[in-house]
Amino acid sequence: MHVVATAGHVDHGKSTLVRALTGADPDRLAEEQRRGLTIELGYAWTDLPGAGEVAFVDVPGHERFVATMLAGVGPVPVAVLVVAADDPWMPQAAEHLAVLDALGVAHGLLVVSRADLADPAPALARAREELSRTGLAHVPHVVTAAGDDEGAATLRTEVGAALARVLAGVPAPDPGADVRLWVDRVFHVRGTGTVVTGTLPAGTVHEGDVLDGPGGPVRVRRVESLGRRRDAVTGVARVALALADRSPGAVDALGRGAALVTPGAFLDVDLLDVEVTGPDLDRLPERPLLHVGSTQLAVHARPLDPARAPGLVRLRLERPLPLRVGDRAVLRSTGDRVVRGVRVLDPRPPSLRRRGAARARAVDLARLDGSTAADLRVRGLAREDDLRRAGLDPAATPGAARAGGWLLDPARAEQAAERVRAALGAPGAADGLAPAELAQAAGLPDPALLDAVGVPGARLEGGRWRTRGPEVPPDLAAALEALRADLEPAFAAPSADRLRELGLDTRALARLDRAGAVLHLGGAVVVRAGADDEALPLLAALEQPFPVTAARSALGTSRRVALALLAHLDRTGRTVRLADDTRRLR
Repeated sequence: MHVVATAGHVDHGKSTLVRALTGADPDRLAEEQRRGLTIELGYAWTDLPGAGEVAFVDVPGHERFVATMLAGVGPVPVAVLVVAADDPWMPQAAEHLAVLDALGVAHGLLVVSRADLADPAPALARAREELSRTGLAHVPHVVTAAGDDEGAATLRTEVGAALARVLAGVPAPDPGADVRLWVDRVFHVRGTGTVVTGTLPAGTVHEGDVLDGPGGPVRVRRVESLGRRRDAVTGVARVALALADRSPGAVDALGRGAALVTPGAFLDVDLLDVEVTGPDLDRLPERPLLHVGSTQLAVHARPLDPARAPGLVRLRLERPLPLRVGDRAVLRSTGDRVVRGVRVLDPRPPSLRRRGAARARAVDLARLDGSTAADLRVRGLAREDDLRRAGLDPAATPGAARAGGWLLDPARAEQAAERVRAALGAPGAADGLAPAELAQAAGLPDPALLDAVGVPGARLEGGRWRTRGPEVPPDLAAALEALRADLEPAFAAPSADRLRELGLDTRALARLDRAGAVLHLGGAVVVRAGADDEALPLLAALEQPFPVTAARSALGTSRRVALALLAHLDRTGRTVRLADDTRRLR
């Protein structure tokens, strides 16, 4: 089955087109038929030669019913934009086109109607110009006139053939995908009970399935599609589901905008980080309306870095919704007609508590490309189940460490391993460390991850991780004793000439580092053991993020030592280097 939505200005022929193609009137309300105006969402269907079953969602074209239009097109992958030859390009056509572009609709058909009343060339040229700036730039077009029976027959033939060719190029969705049905109608049928309808974009709904809703689980008693009862329906499809409560009041909680989902497959989120596209990003309203699926709700919008990345925004929703990475939505303000697109980057963002955290978060979001690997690189670690529920594939993370249902990014695993070595080599760890203590020292949320990270030279005995640090090599003992005076205060570092005088080359310094006698920061830079831990409270007192010069001043050392120490803290995961070469404590 295919599902197609109409779009276009009021009275430009959307419903006429649907009637010609299906033989059914999508205007089902008496008020709509009296006024000749679509007010609510209309539905009709047909068996289209070359395409099979096609359901149409006919949306209202009047500006007062934009929210209803959005509820209809939200889950639909294909649209027919209708413009009239005897009218200029109208504001509602522009707004509908902006909505389709914001939602990422890339398959469709342009229909120029009423060509018997005016030369269609100007309307076609203007529509083509407007489409050229959107994802629908390359859709085909058909010029029609339905003034009489012959015109209606021609419309049915030409538009039907063109639409069949479009639908043949639409990718088939995954029938095994998780179900997420945005409800657009709820009504009661005598002898059947509560019925909900919606557009199923992917997955399969079977009779007898249990789905989660805003009020709790519901059971699917009966499945219908295109007026026929079915054992199961696979998306994309228009479906009607008769429901029964699985928890008190679960059915009563349903209304337009509710979502029915596969149990346990989605995160219900009320805070998310998104990319906003469209005009006037520097004037994004603080309290816009978010339209996603068939729902509309108020949100609080907070740009994370307005000066450099105005499109990266944190949204706080007035109620939780089941959203995933890559979901598309629309932001609208009640005070203007500006339509902005939304793409979900992270539906489980971290809190922003430190000064400068929002700007640093914008830097992290710029690194997200929708892949699981990128998400894990930014996050460092994540639960496999959380990744799945966020719409990501935990298997698409080559090189990640896995244990206890967790995934650890390779760079984070390397940092954790270095912390483990430091913790076990500390003077207070002579009797070993409990797994929970060692995991905490390594910045790991679960001791099971210690095995995945690896604890070189250590073993778990009597419930404690134990290791004996290597002895100071006898051939370096005298040089180490002479070096100690050069390692005071904590962030002093002897010169390369002094190290050569003591006979300490890079290899010798690495041996002393492994013995825990010094902290070798690479090359000819060495400081006393534990200097990295001593640096953290001094750096934490700085305004975040901080430049190298501020770190150098706080540590009272040279630029050479400050750079090497900060690079070490980056590697061990205690600081994060940002794109502008500043840093912040993790």
